[in-house]
Amino acid sequence: MPRPATTDPTAEPPAPEGADSTRERIVAAATDEFARHGIAGARVDRIAKQARTSKERVYAYFRGKEALYGHVAAKELTELAEATRMDPADLPGYAGCLFDHFTARPDHHRLITWGRLELADSAVADTGTDPTRAAIARKLDQLRQAQQAGQLDPAWDPVDVLALVNQIATTWAAQTEIGAAAEQAADPSIAARRAAVVAAVERLFPRVKR
Repeated sequence: MPRPATTDPTAEPPAPEGADSTRERIVAAATDEFARHGIAGARVDRIAKQARTSKERVYAYFRGKEALYGHVAAKELTELAEATRMDPADLPGYAGCLFDHFTARPDHHRLITWGRLELADSAVADTGTDPTRAAIARKLDQLRQAQQAGQLDPAWDPVDVLALVNQIATTWAAQTEIGAAAEQAADPSIAARRAAVVAAVERLFPRVKR
């Protein structure tokens, strides 16, 4: 049975049988498309084709390309937060966890980076549900509590701590052009790169001995 017409372009029509799987296919296809081409370069017709549906159906679920990216990015960032929970008493371990995640999911790093470059602080943040800001706020609170508990040097500003740990942990994911240089290292393995990341964070923010 066809969907009833709606006059609200932002409203999602009643879902027919199988709509959930169609929506899931759209989100999966969009995740791949945005990771490969960014937001400006992504094409809704390619997303629809990969999802085995129509452009009209894509727009029935999402108001536009930026809204679709916002949904995909929120989903990916939620998964990232779940996969890389931070223990403020073990920041080297947290850095290693981040390294592992982005090594296994380079597409995830690309997708998030496209949003930073193309949307800046506008589209996703303006919804009031920006998952990145919420996650950052939670982690800063954790770091402040660790300082109060004597687990982290209070001389550091928590904002600097989080920025430095994240930057070190994502060094190789963010600088793929240096990947070839790793082949010239004494130990060119991924394990050696991970060990260097953990050691660098350990020197700055030693883990708490329990």
